Amino acid sequence: MLFHVRMDVNIPKDMPKEEADQIKMTEKAYSQALQQQGKWRHLWRITGQYSNISIFDVDSNEELHNLLQALPLYPYMNIEVMALNRHPSSVRDSDA
Repeated sequence: MLFHVRMDVNIPKDMPKEEADQIKMTEKAYSQALQQQGKWRHLWRITGQYSNISIFDVDSNEELHNLLQALPLYPYMNIEVMALNRHPSSVRDSDA
């Protein structure tokens, strides 16, 4: 199942820099592991914002929910999820 996910990050301004840097480092390692596994298919930064647009390829809504909740930055995110389905006019034979 493919999902379009927008993540807007809002780290509190009063969070110590060292703590924020540690969370970001852990987040990067986790997100790269999911990308290597093929679950986090695409990751794009939104210009001028601390936000991203991502495409996830997972087996279920619950799997996506669990992956997102495990993000170290999850407590500081607003997340929007849209399930994706193949469009009948697509000229592509697969989602690869």
